[in-house]
Amino acid sequence: MGSHRRHAPSGLHRSAGAARLAAGVLSAAAAALGAAATTPPAQAVPHPHDDPRAEVERLLREAERATQAYDKADEQAGRLRRQVRDAQDHIARRQQRVNALREELGALAGAQYRSGGLAPSFVLLFTDGPDDYLAKASVLDRIGAHQAGRLRELRTTLRALAQERGEAARTLAELDRSRRAVAAHRRAVMHKLAAARRLLDSLPAAERGAFDRASRSARAVPGLADGPAASARAAAAVAAARSALGRPYVWGANGPGGFDCSGLVQWSYARAGVQLPRTSQEQQHAGRRIPLSQARPGDLVVYRSDASHVGMYAGNGLVIHAPHPGAPVRYDPVGMMPIASVTRV
Repeated sequence: MGSHRRHAPSGLHRSAGAARLAAGVLSAAAAALGAAATTPPAQAVPHPHDDPRAEVERLLREAERATQAYDKADEQAGRLRRQVRDAQDHIARRQQRVNALREELGALAGAQYRSGGLAPSFVLLFTDGPDDYLAKASVLDRIGAHQAGRLRELRTTLRALAQERGEAARTLAELDRSRRAVAAHRRAVMHKLAAARRLLDSLPAAERGAFDRASRSARAVPGLADGPAASARAAAAVAAARSALGRPYVWGANGPGGFDCSGLVQWSYARAGVQLPRTSQEQQHAGRRIPLSQARPGDLVVYRSDASHVGMYAGNGLVIHAPHPGAPVRYDPVGMMPIASVTRV
């Protein structure tokens, strides 16, 4: 199951619309997450007549779906945070330019003051001769033209600085609202996971063992071929995933100490030099779709119609994946749950 990472354009000047678009996308995601977060906790409490194991499965599936939405929003928030940092750096550079222009204009004003600030026609009265007059008049003309140019540049820079500060302030406000919505959504997801954990812990040991065996039971996968990895990078990703076997499932983690499902896939391919998206829904489209019968080690196996879970095919009819809280990274049969698609990166 996927989740969030623990953890602005070299200036917003590149496009005023870019920041607004990014903020708008994040705002929409935050609004959706905020709505989900308002789901009353009572909905996660099992009905006394429900099959406890079925209820645990339902809670885990709901948490998995909600986690993928959280991951997506958190990834967008991360991009927006980087955009804001870049914008702040650019604003600081603009402010330095403003300060430099002001100092330069002050120096020019001082030069004019020392010259008397007189029009060139009057400078003749204070010169020793025509040559001295021409020299002083030329200097005053150059100072005047230079000063006018610098004043125009200062005005332009100040307008751009004000615009960028306004955009950065709006983006920061949007980011703050998003963070609050995502935090509320995280609490809702954690509530579902805690409810599932409590329910599972309440089962007798034999039933807990039966639940774990049932969650790992294979469905028939006819005609499944096998062979070496489809590419060197796929082989490297499988090797990385195998190195993570036994590490704990950690909600919102993408390694190296713990993982959720999409975090494990992202981390494994990153070790192979390939940057994959954060969520299982996005990872489903991160390469070429192939039939399950052609699956090779390193291919991504995406589960359920909503693509809320992902694992990596490891060969011999097995996938490596991070199953759910309480279950470490492990091998399971590729047909452990309904397969939505297989993607070759």
